[in-house]
Amino acid sequence: AVSFYSVREGGQLFTWGQNTHGQLGVGSQSTLIPQPQLVERLQGISLAQIAAGGAHSAAVSLSGAVYSWGKNDFGQLGLRDTKDRDCPSYIGALEHWKTVFISCGADHTAVLSKEGLVCTFGAGGAGQLGHNSTRNELTPRVVAELWGARVSQVACGRQHTLVYVPSLDKVYLFGSDEEGQLGHERKPTQLIPLPINSPVNTGESCQENNTSQEVIEIVAGGNQSIVLCKKNENSYLNGIATLKDEDVDTWISNFGLQRWESIKKNIRLIFSSEACINGSFLEKRDKHFKTSKDFSGVDLSEVQRFYDKISKKPKVLQEVQKEIERLLPSLSSSPISPENFRVYLVLPFLLQGEDDSSYHSLQLLAKAIMKLQPKDLQTLECLWSNLETSFFKELVILYQRVSQKNLSQFIVEVRSCQRNPLNLYPHETATLQILQILYQVNSRTGCRVQENNFYVPQVKLIIRLCWVIHTEEMALWKLTKYPCIFDMQDKIIVHYTERNALSSPFSTIHLLSMGHEQWVFPVRRQCLLQDIWTHLNDAPTQQFRRILTVSFVGEMGQDEGGPSQELFSVAARTLCQPSTGAFRRLASGLVWFHSQESSGNFG
Repeated sequence: AVSFYSVREGGQLFTWGQNTHGQLGVGSQSTLIPQPQLVERLQGISLAQIAAGGAHSAAVSLSGAVYSWGKNDFGQLGLRDTKDRDCPSYIGALEHWKTVFISCGADHTAVLSKEGLVCTFGAGGAGQLGHNSTRNELTPRVVAELWGARVSQVACGRQHTLVYVPSLDKVYLFGSDEEGQLGHERKPTQLIPLPINSPVNTGESCQENNTSQEVIEIVAGGNQSIVLCKKNENSYLNGIATLKDEDVDTWISNFGLQRWESIKKNIRLIFSSEACINGSFLEKRDKHFKTSKDFSGVDLSEVQRFYDKISKKPKVLQEVQKEIERLLPSLSSSPISPENFRVYLVLPFLLQGEDDSSYHSLQLLAKAIMKLQPKDLQTLECLWSNLETSFFKELVILYQRVSQKNLSQFIVEVRSCQRNPLNLYPHETATLQILQILYQVNSRTGCRVQENNFYVPQVKLIIRLCWVIHTEEMALWKLTKYPCIFDMQDKIIVHYTERNALSSPFSTIHLLSMGHEQWVFPVRRQCLLQDIWTHLNDAPTQQFRRILTVSFVGEMGQDEGGPSQELFSVAARTLCQPSTGAFRRLASGLVWFHSQESSGNFG
């Protein structure tokens, strides 16, 4: 049995066949999969090439990211261990390597960079790694003997490897020669790359005969090595669909009905695919090969230029946005590598219109972003923080605008009694969450964007509306999770409103009964200040928005206002005692804070 791999033009990888070690990458333990299955883990990755070995597989993206899966008993996956993988894993050790080609042997792997460097990993028992040893390598290692020789091709056999150096017009081989696959009679194994004794590097070279029309191509079978002198034709199939300038020029030209159907098909192919979008708008001059958690590899000025072009052709713009809207619910919530995050940077700038369709798509995008795992959301925040100020500001304005739209609709529906004034819909909270996260990113990066770009004026109307219908404490509790949308005057009003809402035990109990979260705050009388500092230091920011519920350890009773008041009273009295050292006492009799930062270990 064998394994089969097929990449569609839309970027999806399908596999089927033998799966003894998870080499199909579909997360299944079945040893045989008869029907093509989608490799979901690589959804959104703009694939450039797939390679299959004895029982392991590898893939390379357009920006040089490498993924591997399957058998790994010799470290052939390059993941620093020997554990098999039934789903693709990102080879972090090859980040920034600028990989352009990969080849898999029976149990080893070779990777070629754009600069012509070769690194190998996996089984080395026959010298097939070229490191002058028979040791296995669990992580990618550069073939030092080829340093300085700009390699253009690499091919792996079962236990041997070939490389071609066009500047020298030579093919180098290393590894097992038990079947004569290295083309010479030296020894059973060759531990370092040596040139083959063939017409390729003699006076009979086909490149010397006709450089412009004939080229060398190397191929490795199980125990065979083949050097082809062939016509200069592209032997590779076309890659996945990505956006090209000539396509865009065709889209915005005058066209008939028949041409329009072809254009729609092309638009659907690219903008219905996360992988195709991630493979478009890439930075020029190889900068996209530097893609990492800090650098997206996307040229947003190209995205803006594309949007400006198609905006002049509303029919095309609507078609692009229609396909984006269909794509949004299926965006990957578990990115495998930094390349997956490009789509989250590109799409907002294709949805800049002030129309219901653009607003709806931005809401869907916000919901997709909020489904990301915390570590992945942190990566996106890092990419946002590294955006040029103009693009970051535009992103803020987009979500400020859609939040204004949402809250305006909220007001209209409440006034007409079509809406419960206590609730916000998920799409409304998602856009507010994005705006708040952008505000936090802005704060961490030196406040490049002024705070008034985050204000949502509609909150003033909501405050007044809540007063009229006497539900101020309920509606405002929802919105105060997003303080960036309030200006200073509104924040003061909200503060007084919340204070009044919590001023009586009945109000607190009522709020808790309505589902508001509480902050359970157990303290020991004998270690009161120590327990308070521990709670305050360990609490996340959102904890301070919750209702404080105090309990004294070892004492009966619930906090209906009394324990909280006692906590603050006892804490203040204890804190002011000279023995705590919390304050310094002036000769005038005043008590003041220390000028030096305190360690916080009082009491």
